[in-house]
Amino acid sequence: MLLKDKVAVITGAASPRGLGFATARLFAEQGANVVIIDLDAAASRQAAATLGDAHLGLMANVADEAQVSAAVEQVLGRYGRIDILVNNAGITQPIKTLDIKRDNYDAVLDVSLRGTLLMSQAVLPAMRTQQGGSIVCISSVSAQRGGGIFGGPHYSAAKAGVLGLARAMAREFGPDNIRVNCIAPGLIQTDITAGKLSDEMKQTILSGIPLNRLGDAQDVARAALFLGSDLSSYSTGITLDVNGGMLIH
Repeated sequence: MLLKDKVAVITGAASPRGLGFATARLFAEQGANVVIIDLDAAASRQAAATLGDAHLGLMANVADEAQVSAAVEQVLGRYGRIDILVNNAGITQPIKTLDIKRDNYDAVLDVSLRGTLLMSQAVLPAMRTQQGGSIVCISSVSAQRGGGIFGGPHYSAAKAGVLGLARAMAREFGPDNIRVNCIAPGLIQTDITAGKLSDEMKQTILSGIPLNRLGDAQDVARAALFLGSDLSSYSTGITLDVNGGMLIH
């Protein structure tokens, strides 16, 4: 098992068809004690219970410093350590530049970018004490190509910010044996995309993907397992593309 006895915290992981829960399930299968953090307390507990008694479901808004700190304290109180953090929580809004209002901007940036910072700040002291840890940040191909299909420009900006933040943290915490890396998924079939693609849209999108299929949550979960485990022990500050070739650069 690649994660035997490791403690992994995954944000935004309560949705059964989401990237976060697919990652949580794979990590549990690989021996990790998994902590699911989500806005919905009942859904978090249910998702963790689905994985087994060793796992924990907590409620926290990742953009709220006090809630993040309280959740991480509970994790440390129960398990005594945190080995892996997957910053998965994020929201998207399909609106164009001139339609973005302050509330839109704040909502998207707060969860994807501020949440990544706050969660990382909360776990880094424990990882530094342990002299080891892995932080995996979920960005997006839209950060690299300048826009996506379901996210507006403020979403692209937030996810591009995640790339820069992760690289800076990788430089700062490398001497503590803490690795920080990103995953940039392409178009992945989740609840966010369900029912929103017509057959014509799907065929147009597939024509630009060399692997000729949309991704699924398990594709991203496997990438997170690679970055979270010792398989990637000499990788930090990287962006791992999981997009079927949609963007080759």
